[in-house]
Amino acid sequence: MTRFLFPPIFWVALLLALAVLGMEKAEPFFHWVFPDIKRVIYTRTSFSILLAYHFIIVATSSLISIAIGVGAGIFVTRQAGQDFLPIVRTIAAVGQTFPPIAVLGIAILLVGYGSAPILIALIIYGLLPIVENTIAGLAAVPPSVVEAAKAMGYSSIERLIFIELPLASPVILAGIRVSIIINIGTATIGSTVGARTLGAPIIEGLAGSNTAYIIQGAIVVGLFAIFFDMALGYLARRLPQI
Repeated sequence: MTRFLFPPIFWVALLLALAVLGMEKAEPFFHWVFPDIKRVIYTRTSFSILLAYHFIIVATSSLISIAIGVGAGIFVTRQAGQDFLPIVRTIAAVGQTFPPIAVLGIAILLVGYGSAPILIALIIYGLLPIVENTIAGLAAVPPSVVEAAKAMGYSSIERLIFIELPLASPVILAGIRVSIIINIGTATIGSTVGARTLGAPIIEGLAGSNTAYIIQGAIVVGLFAIFFDMALGYLARRLPQI
């Protein structure tokens, strides 16, 4: 019986689509829940546009974090970069211990308002889990497998690309997954500095004491994060395990 049912990710995607495209249809419900609020549906910008901008910001920052984080993790696990391991770990850890709002404040002074400050904040904030999991994943590759590849004539680059990274990929992807989910939630504060994100109804709701706006923004952000988490989990299950 269950084989005829759609997977959970389908239902989450459907709920996300309904929330984004059909929020106005829920106006009677929000009026019933919040009878004292005159405007209960956020209409300043459509949720589909906000979702698109939110996705672009998260995707851009995450791709940059992945490139830097995986690159740094690979470098410090090679013989030439082992001396830099403590420094890289410290920098990544310090980057995440800074509150995102503080990073935003510094970024505004450097690049002004708009999407750039939240991009900088998300890139820095998303580095730690990627760096740590890249190091852990590569360190967990059995030395015997690496030695066997070396005996077969694989160069150091070939061993990295064809042996180490594929075996370490589930652990690396787990770090990327954590980083992306954190950034989906954190990106909402970008609306405080002029970026167009799903945080717009939440921020406006807080400013105007409009609980309906806050709930609508939270629902869409939550479903978006759950969808991505499930999609990345689906991908991780299809990768080779160490």
